Formats: sequence, structure tokens, C-alpha cells
Amino acid sequence: MEELTEKEKFEKIQQILNELNIETSIVEHEPAVTTELADKFIEGLEGVRTKSMFITNKKKKNFYLVILDDSKRLDMSKFQEIVGDKQLRLVSEELLHEKMKLQPGVVSPFGLLFNTDHDIKFYFDKDIAEQSIQTFHPNTNTKTMFIKTTDLFKFVEKIGYEVNIIDL
Repeated sequence: MEELTEKEKFEKIQQILNELNIETSIVEHEPAVTTELADKFIEGLEGVRTKSMFITNKKKKNFYLVILDDSKRLDMSKFQEIVGDKQLRLVSEELLHEKMKLQPGVVSPFGLLFNTDHDIKFYFDKDIAEQSIQTFHPNTNTKTMFIKTTDLFKFVEKIGYEVNIIDL
């Protein structure tokens, strides 16, 4: 299968959002290689600044996409308890590309769309699930998307993933 460009990946996301009648707003900016830089581009706008962490176990058999506030640190021990797995770590750049067709720095729930094995479990921190708007890079670090939390969950469920809200 031919590799999609960032633009094509973004267009595919937009297509599904349109099918679901989900409205978003987009801020275009120069490439943001850190969350701090990304935050500067959207300063003053409403929405949770998120961090998306793609995690696997030592055997690379179980995969987890964890979304939390970008200022919060993930307690890996607590997360391991919640999911009943151990020896968890961030995936390698190669495995990220294999599983979500993404590069580091642009991981988001929208990457689930390109998980052909459909083997990633989706977890969302309850602290931010209660906020009305979330922000993500929609598979490109030159845009920040603002999306209602309820619409994000609708998107994730539409593409066949369960939304697990957990207390991190």
C-alpha cells in the first residue's frame, strides 16, 4: 500500500469528520516540534492542550494510546495497574510508523484511523474528559485542531475504537 502524505492523511480525517457533521476549527502554523511551541501558536484560545502517548509492553503485543493534559506526567505504574499489563514503555519511532503511519510529534487519536491491525486500546484521562474542547495535531504538526470532546469520542467510536475514560 502506498504511503499517504500528511495532506492526504489530514484530508481523510476531514472526510470522516464531515460525514459525522463534526465541526472543528484549525489554526495553521509553522511546524511545532514541542508541546511548548505548539501552545504558543494557540495561546489565548479555549481548549485543553493535550499530550498523546503511544505505549506498548515489552513483548510489543499490547498497544495503548493515552491522552492527557500536556502539563500532566503519566504515572506509568498506575497506568500499568489500570490496564493489567507490565513493563510498559513508549513505542519506538519505527513501531509508531508501522502501527499508526505517523512520525513522532504528531501522535493523536486521529492516528487510530491508520491502524490497519486495529489493535490499539484508547485511554483518555478523566480530568480532561470533563472539559468541552480538546486540541490535537491532526497527523501534522503544522496545524492544531480544536474539537469538542463529545465529537472526538464520536469520531473514535465511528472508526471502531472504544473510549476508555480513566483516572490518571
